[in-house]
Amino acid sequence: MSALRDALRELPDAVFADLLESDESYRLVLDVPGVTADTAEIVADGSRLTIEARREKAVPGEFRYIREDRPLFLDAELPVPREADGEEATAVIDRGVLEITLPKTTDGDGQPIPIDDAAE
Repeated sequence: MSALRDALRELPDAVFADLLESDESYRLVLDVPGVTADTAEIVADGSRLTIEARREKAVPGEFRYIREDRPLFLDAELPVPREADGEEATAVIDRGVLEITLPKTTDGDGQPIPIDDAAE
């Protein structure tokens, strides 16, 4: 889990994140104001969790930007803790708060790989 904690420190300053743990799962909570389910994508690929999110902003026709300090495009690749199951992750976004739940596997030691004896 320390790899995930370290990766969260590398997120852009505009993104605030909390990491929670229970006996059954991890929960990652990200503040992504203006992002909706339609403008976010989360992909679990083995030991990595990729999050892409963007805020769409509408500028009225009679205005133009003089200064823009609120852009948000999040493109983060985070490690999934070894005892978590990224393939069974769920996510929900509500009012710009994205919650990703990663259930823990029942055997925190990973999946055993059988070894054949070539001498037999």
